[in-house]
Amino acid sequence: MLSAMVRSLYIGLCVVVATLSTVSKRDSAMAASFYDFSAKALDGNDVSMTDYKGKVVLVVNVASKCGFTPQYTGLEELYKKYKDRGLVILGFPCNQFGNQEPGSSAEIKQFCSLNYPVSFPIFSKVEVNGDNAHPLYNYLKHEQTGLLGTEAVKWNFTKFLVDRSGKVVDRYAPQTTPESLGPDIEKLLAQ
Repeated sequence: MLSAMVRSLYIGLCVVVATLSTVSKRDSAMAASFYDFSAKALDGNDVSMTDYKGKVVLVVNVASKCGFTPQYTGLEELYKKYKDRGLVILGFPCNQFGNQEPGSSAEIKQFCSLNYPVSFPIFSKVEVNGDNAHPLYNYLKHEQTGLLGTEAVKWNFTKFLVDRSGKVVDRYAPQTTPESLGPDIEKLLAQ
């Protein structure tokens, strides 16, 4: 009896996941392109994602007071290693997880320059979940869902990898270190 219930629950879960995946793929086919979005840089200027056409792009929601904040170092190392081959990393500060990015754009810029002097682009603070989520993040989450088809970003330093044609090809959990992304980035750079 218990075995039959477990089997029924498992089958039901598989159906839900398959349905979410199908709906996600169908809806994303109607979605805009990665290049249709823009975001505000830390200086307040609009930056179009078309500026990154032909590049491999790693999009990361960052925070200055997070246990994963030291990943800034690994992200900068990745950027320096691969930028001449076409990689760009885009950092999007976010304060939705434990109030870990409370500062203004000026404070975020100062924090980075003093503690993690990164040379890749950092944008103005955004929300990545909820009604006020930045449209770019809604798109990224829709194109590459998380565990069991969920779209919500779970924490800071979630990463999305975009290929040279603008296709969102992978999503990585916050605990995935920048250093471990090298092989996936190499593969896309070689295309």
